[in-house]
Amino acid sequence: MARASAARLCAVLGGLSLALSACTTVGPDFAPPPVDAPAGYAMVGDAPAPGVVLSPDVRLAGPWWQAFGSPALDEVMKLALADSPSVAAARAKLERYQAAEREAAGARKPLVEGTASAQRQKFNPASFGFSGAPAGSQFTEFGRARTYDVFSLGGHVSYDLDLFGGARRREEAAAARTAQAAHEADAAYLTLTANVAWQAVRIAGLKGEIAALQSIIADDRTLLDLARKSFALGGIPRITVTQVEAGLAEDEALIPPLLRQYDAARRQLALLVGKSPGAWSPPDFDLAGLTAPATTPVSLPSALARRRPDILAAEAELHAATANIGAALADRYPNIRLSANGALSAINPEDVISTDATGWTLLGGLTAPIFDGGARKARTRQAEAQAREALARYRLTVLRAFVEVSDAMAALETDRQRTEALTRAVSLSRESADVTLRAAQLGARTAAEVLQARRQLDRDRRDLANAQAQRLSDLVSLYAASAADWGGRDVSGGANGVGPGR
Repeated sequence: MARASAARLCAVLGGLSLALSACTTVGPDFAPPPVDAPAGYAMVGDAPAPGVVLSPDVRLAGPWWQAFGSPALDEVMKLALADSPSVAAARAKLERYQAAEREAAGARKPLVEGTASAQRQKFNPASFGFSGAPAGSQFTEFGRARTYDVFSLGGHVSYDLDLFGGARRREEAAAARTAQAAHEADAAYLTLTANVAWQAVRIAGLKGEIAALQSIIADDRTLLDLARKSFALGGIPRITVTQVEAGLAEDEALIPPLLRQYDAARRQLALLVGKSPGAWSPPDFDLAGLTAPATTPVSLPSALARRRPDILAAEAELHAATANIGAALADRYPNIRLSANGALSAINPEDVISTDATGWTLLGGLTAPIFDGGARKARTRQAEAQAREALARYRLTVLRAFVEVSDAMAALETDRQRTEALTRAVSLSRESADVTLRAAQLGARTAAEVLQARRQLDRDRRDLANAQAQRLSDLVSLYAASAADWGGRDVSGGANGVGPGR
């Protein structure tokens, strides 16, 4: 008997080996799509932006925002990376997909379950066509049906051979979705740090504009005081005083909108770092504390496509969609599932652990689709269409990345030109104000002319502050668009512990 059981077990194992040797994985194997990357970002026929250095291997000494040389910005970034709700959401999403990947991997392993039961049964011989049981039978009491207990200990083992790789493709898709979530987390970090820097620059720029406007208003009031005195002496008509008053009112009306924007920027920065406005106040950023680097390293387009997180996330999405095609195809082919059950059963508890109580079954089940109304074929076509859709999104993401870098570089060039022009304007206005003041001291100019020259200087200073803030803001845009290092990592992808856990 034992030899017969061994023979049957060998036959089962032989069949299993034969089935495993015949396993294959259907569906297309994923390969990263080729990227038609240009040599640079400038529009055809345009000169490249000065101050931007293109390199195939950009490595930064630290996080990109340290290029602005602001300790206050560094501290705010630390708060944002530690406490921002968007950071927590990115981490939780990644952990969810990592768990889903482990679930898909576990589904390919053998399933082993233990069972234990205690049940009470009533055996009725009449239900099997017998009018009664033989006298003395354990199932009868004086020839009648008997109620008795059954105790059992056992186990169940099952394994899906996955002949055509459907489970393997599902595991591959789950791993790709985990990679997608990881890259999306990187994109969330990059977006967060860029938004923090934008708000810091906005606060500094608005502060500079408000200071320049307040200086203009102070000059307006001085000019109005002189105009009123001159009118009292009959030196100027009333209409001149009215015009000065109107100018003061117009300039004063510019302050409230700027203050509203300034306060809104500070509250938005509190939101980004995960703090309530009533519990935290941002540093007092100013333009003097934010310096733009002389040169900015930017990855070549071909390298950008291999490091920008939204591109990598789109590629991982395409990978998952490609694997889903194989999973859908595998469902259209036959499959074999092996299972084994063993149990120790007895009427008396003390007899359960006994060789006489042993029972087992081996089962090999084959399932093959015969007719399903075209549902499986439709699912395959759906997966193929989804893969084409993911490919289109990938291509669009790559193109958008190139355009965003190009936009930021072009904006930096116009910012440079505008800043240089306004710097010259401020210099000339200051010289004009000084000359007008010296001429007034000699009696060749009036006090009103001195104040007008001073007012022009203040206006040029306000425009320059706006231009400087815009340049810093566009520089942040370039860092974000070029996927600059946000966590002290090089292009090899080694993390410094700031980002989400892998």
